[in-house]
Amino acid sequence: MPMKVSDYINSFLVSRDIKYVFEMSGGMITHLLDSMHKGGNLKIISMRHEQSAAFAADVVGRLSGKPGVALATSGPGATNLITGIGSSYFDSSPTLFITGQVNRNEIKGNRPIRQLGFQETDIVSITKNITKASWQIRDENQIPKFFHKAYDLSTSKRRGPVLLDIPMDVQRSEIQPTPIKLPNHTKYKIKNKAFIKNLLLSIKKSKKPLILAGGGIQSSLATELFRKAVYMLKIPVVNSLMAVDVLPYDDQFRVGLIGSYGNRWANLTLANSDFVLVLGSRLDVRQTGSRIKEFKSGKTIFHVDCDAGEMNNRITGCIELNSNLDDFLFTLTTMVDENDFSIMQPWMDEINDLKKTFPDIMEQENSTGINPNKLMHSISKYSTLAKVFVTDVGQHQMWAAQSLELDHNQRFITSGGMGSMGFGLPASIGAAFCVAPSPVVLIAGDGGFQTNSQELQTVIHNNLPIKMIILNNNCHGMVRQFQEDLFEKRYQSTLWGYSAPSFEKLANAYGIKSKKISSENEINAALKWLWTDPSEPMLLEVMVNTYTNAYPKISFGQPNYEMYPKKNINPKMK
Repeated sequence: MPMKVSDYINSFLVSRDIKYVFEMSGGMITHLLDSMHKGGNLKIISMRHEQSAAFAADVVGRLSGKPGVALATSGPGATNLITGIGSSYFDSSPTLFITGQVNRNEIKGNRPIRQLGFQETDIVSITKNITKASWQIRDENQIPKFFHKAYDLSTSKRRGPVLLDIPMDVQRSEIQPTPIKLPNHTKYKIKNKAFIKNLLLSIKKSKKPLILAGGGIQSSLATELFRKAVYMLKIPVVNSLMAVDVLPYDDQFRVGLIGSYGNRWANLTLANSDFVLVLGSRLDVRQTGSRIKEFKSGKTIFHVDCDAGEMNNRITGCIELNSNLDDFLFTLTTMVDENDFSIMQPWMDEINDLKKTFPDIMEQENSTGINPNKLMHSISKYSTLAKVFVTDVGQHQMWAAQSLELDHNQRFITSGGMGSMGFGLPASIGAAFCVAPSPVVLIAGDGGFQTNSQELQTVIHNNLPIKMIILNNNCHGMVRQFQEDLFEKRYQSTLWGYSAPSFEKLANAYGIKSKKISSENEINAALKWLWTDPSEPMLLEVMVNTYTNAYPKISFGQPNYEMYPKKNINPKMK
């Protein structure tokens, strides 16, 4: 029976158990919106900017494992998606971006003109380098094939975004679709036994083994397998920014965050190790420091990743395996006899001594006002009902990654590879729909929050249980910190020329309850107030000293264990 293309697209998404579509309306997606409305099985979430729709879809993809979906009209609607598309690409989030396009007879094609149809924009060419695939579908009969391909491509191997650009007259065309077939994927594949035997032998020979966990673990939906493997091997774990949540905060094998703003003890642990198993991390300069030879010195490094291009890239000499992490970890757990491994107590004692020697809350000992690391510990204490913690990008992001105390079923969501300010609020909206009715905690800075603050209307319109905590230092803190270190404290555009509103008053204007605090003795009462009603959106503005820095920080041009401010470190700790 003939079917309208836009109706088919709605049916396809529903058949794949897609529940949410994020969008901002526009003329070239009206057929899609009408079909989704009539279908009644998709919840359409109207955002106030297409970038926000893209960020929300990104997070739904991360949390659900199924593609998050965002729609945008042609021209400015499509181009406004770009930052969110890039975020999905760099952070390996399965997403489908559907853009409307002008009618086929209005597409300029090879004409030597800039534009034929109103708002015509070649979004396919613009996004081809930040998507797994970007297609314009001009033949309505090809719609089923391309949607099947897009879904499968988005969710396979290294996950990521696919963009489908559909002219308006294609959307309203009729097709004779074939029945929608669901994929029949094998859950896990047993393979790579020789590599794993070599790996297990190397672990047994080492005295200071370590696992470096990256964002690929969550992206490949392999967290439970990872935790099982850690307990069988009994090896301590350091994590990248994108893997803050792979182990609970109080887990005996969790060490902490590594990298440019990592926990000092975690970077020292990584420097001291003699064996590292890298899982789903690309070992970029923000993790390893710029002194590659020192990073590799004295270590055997095994690297497992689904993206072959990420291995033996910056850090060469690794024993590599190109594999999906879920397949690898499943095979590993079938081959390990946990009785063959025991906790290496001297190594664990050394790590615990480092933790005691360099506590995170003491990195701000020369700062005045609210200690951000202490604040994060307090937020954790009061936020046990939250299923997801979302951060924006900036100093607050680092303090959260250093000090939040997540339990076994709490997720940590942030923008890694793109590192886009403005990610936090729309990301928390996506998270809130995904884990409803559970509440979500958003931790943002004043600069990033202003970038997409219009989404407060989306929060209140949908009455989303988002607890918003804004650390307001009245500056773009992370770049101001760079200027302090590199430009003799010339704070152009970060402090000089920058200003922020009262977020307490801004929230009230949107009808959201809010409160502002400026001293440590107000924190507990304010956080208790924030959770008065877990189902209600509320905003807490926390005033932080403008000159409070994100510490510790890897010194420029130094190995990963050389962090500022400098501390007296026993040579044995290096």
